[in-house]
Amino acid sequence: MTELKRTALYDFHVANGGKMVPFAGYDMPVQYPLGVMKEHLHTRTDAGLFDVSHMGQVALTSTQGLEAAMLALEALVPVSVAGLKADRQRYGIFTNDDGGILDDLMIANTGDHLFLVVNAACKAQDIAHMRANLPDYVTVTEITDRALLALQGPKAEAVLARIVPHVTTMRFMDSHRVTVDGAQWWISRSGYTGEDGFEISIPADIATDVATKLVDMDEVALIGLGARDSLRLEAGLCLYGHDIDATTSPVEGNIAWAIQGIRRKGGARVGGFPGAARILAELDEGANKLRVGLLPQGRAPMREGTPLFATAESTDQIGTITSGGFGPSVAGPIAMGYLPIDFAADGVEIFAELRGKRLPVTVAPMPFRPSTYKR
Repeated sequence: MTELKRTALYDFHVANGGKMVPFAGYDMPVQYPLGVMKEHLHTRTDAGLFDVSHMGQVALTSTQGLEAAMLALEALVPVSVAGLKADRQRYGIFTNDDGGILDDLMIANTGDHLFLVVNAACKAQDIAHMRANLPDYVTVTEITDRALLALQGPKAEAVLARIVPHVTTMRFMDSHRVTVDGAQWWISRSGYTGEDGFEISIPADIATDVATKLVDMDEVALIGLGARDSLRLEAGLCLYGHDIDATTSPVEGNIAWAIQGIRRKGGARVGGFPGAARILAELDEGANKLRVGLLPQGRAPMREGTPLFATAESTDQIGTITSGGFGPSVAGPIAMGYLPIDFAADGVEIFAELRGKRLPVTVAPMPFRPSTYKR
């Protein structure tokens, strides 16, 4: 069995009562003594601190300049990288030749290079994919000496501003580099909870000190993977390997909003990315299935893998739940999954099979709770 990796905050988690579990090859805290439910609700009302250092941090530099690196990366993703302004970031998608999703990621323009954050379970393959497919003039460098924290919630700005006053000037998807006590902090106003907040890359050797300073503030609680999952589910956000994967296209995954017009038919830089033929056709004509929000009508949570049917009596399965559970902020069960396009409209009633019983489920818009990003 492969030995689990540890982030720079492992001892900090243990000292603070974190319950450690294997996740994406790392030993990570799934919850703290506060418990998943209270951690979730605290993030919605105050500020939650997450260790996301297991995710991959990558720099792309080019001997031919930043624009060359941007255009080179566009050969691997369907989003507009060259249109990304300095000190801004955007959501991106690595696609394969069949139009499926290899990973989703964040792409930031630092002014002289690109900074990427990729999923932990995919980072080795993502880095190999870029090194194999980007031109020789682009260098792919994995950053291994920095930790990554997420500070999320309505009080995140007030908390972080006590240390970094500059953050009050930032808006959603800004990505700035700030020197704090001689150390460079890479801060983006983003996150994966549906709340206003920040992701903060800092040198690993100061991670414990920074985390301690933040969690010592009254508004801040430590949050584990359990509440991170329920928060992103309420926000209608995908978990790679569950809600999207190498077999689902961005259109099927309901993340086509990430593909700017300039990369679509009629755009100045249309296509040129893996799977373009399928993805461009689906953008025009629609996909055969779609990821949708689902509201079970009872109180029982419906988990990943729960089969979906058109009626209480039908024998042919029409879809599957890919993420599901109890939504603490909405006080009821919520889920997402894939349905044929004819069943994917809001308000359509279908049925899920749970412990041998067919229970009604309603297709619902996402997010399940309005997002609070500072735009």
